[in-house]
Amino acid sequence: MILKTPPLGWNSWNTFASNINDQLIRESALAMVESGLKDAGYEYIVIDDCWALKERDENGRMVPDPEKFPEGIRPVADYVHSLGLKFGMYTCVGERTCADYPGSYDHEFIDAASFAEWGVDYLKVDYCFRPRETPGHLLYKRMGTALALCGRDILFSACSWGADNTAEWVKSTGAHIWRSTTDIFDTWESIKKIAMQQTDLQKYSSRGCFNDMDMLVVGMNGKGHVGLTGCTEDEYRLHFSLWALLNSPLMIGCDIRNMPDAIKSIITNKAVIAINQDPSYIMPFMINSHPEHPIWVRMLDNGDFAIGLFNYEDVPVQHHFSIADLGLNRISGKKLELTDLWSGETFTTENFVCRHLEPHSFLLYRGTVKDV
Repeated sequence: MILKTPPLGWNSWNTFASNINDQLIRESALAMVESGLKDAGYEYIVIDDCWALKERDENGRMVPDPEKFPEGIRPVADYVHSLGLKFGMYTCVGERTCADYPGSYDHEFIDAASFAEWGVDYLKVDYCFRPRETPGHLLYKRMGTALALCGRDILFSACSWGADNTAEWVKSTGAHIWRSTTDIFDTWESIKKIAMQQTDLQKYSSRGCFNDMDMLVVGMNGKGHVGLTGCTEDEYRLHFSLWALLNSPLMIGCDIRNMPDAIKSIITNKAVIAINQDPSYIMPFMINSHPEHPIWVRMLDNGDFAIGLFNYEDVPVQHHFSIADLGLNRISGKKLELTDLWSGETFTTENFVCRHLEPHSFLLYRGTVKDV
C-alpha cells in the first residue's frame, strides 16, 4: 500500500475515550456522510483504545467487548464500508495499551490476521507498556511486517509520540504516518506546543510516511475526554490551517453527530483541504526564523504556493515577506496573485507583503504566479 496524501477521517478518542460502542460508531459514520464530511474528503472512521476485553481468549486472540460490540467488529466495519467509508482500529506495540487493554507485543501476526479478517483499513499503533529491552524501532518493524503479510491493505499509523528518535527510524518500519508529538489537548497551549515543535520535524516527513501532528481538536469546545478549556473559533481555524499546510493527517476529534455550522465550515473548507491533499507533497519551508511567529511556504503541484503567516504569541506581530523569498526574483518578470483561503479576498504584488497579525491569529494564502 502506498499512501499518496495524508488521510482524513474521525477518531473516537478525543471526545469519547472508553465510552464507545457499536451504536456510536455507526451514528458517527452516518453523520460523516450526512454532514458533508465525506464529500469534503473525509473517509476513515477509527475506533481508538478500549474496544476489547481485558484478556485474550484461549487462542491468543483479542476479543471485542461484547457489551460495547455485541455482534463483534466485522458487522460494524461492514456498515462503515456500506456508506462508502473506510474503517479503522487501535492497538499498541506494548504488552498493554495505554488504557490497560491487551497490546500486540508478541502477538503481532495473530492481531494483524484478526484486523484483516474484521475488515480493518487503518490501524493506529500506540507506544505504551513496551518492554524496555526491545527497542521501539524493532517493535514497529514487527507490526509493519505483520500488516504487510496479513492479506489486506491496512494504513499503518505509528503512534510513538516522537519518542526515542522516532523521526530517524520510522520510515524503515513500513508506517504510512507517524506521530511526531505527545498527545494534543483542547487548549491553545497544547496547539502552540505542537506547532512550535514542527520547525525541526518537516525534513523527516515525506510522501508515503507523513508526519502526524495528532488529531484535530477543532469543535471540541472544552467538552469530551481531552476537552479542557477549549479554544476560540479563530484558534481552531489556525490549528486546522497549520495542520493542513504542513501535510498532517486531518483526523477530527469532536462529536461529528452534533457540529455547529461554524465548526463544520472550518473542517470542510475545500480550499484549505486542497492544500493538505496536494499531490506533489513538496516539503514545507520557513522563510523566517522565529518559532513563535513563523511564515511557512509550500510549493504546490501546479506551480502555485501555499503561504501561511502565523502568530502564536500573546502580543501582536508584524509579518512581511518578499516574493523573492519564494524564488521569484526581480528579473523573473513575475508577480504573485494571493487569495486568502478563509475570506476569499484577492490581491496582487510584484514585491513584498506586509501584514499585522493579532495574538493567536494567522493568514493563509494560495499564491498564483502570473506574468507582470
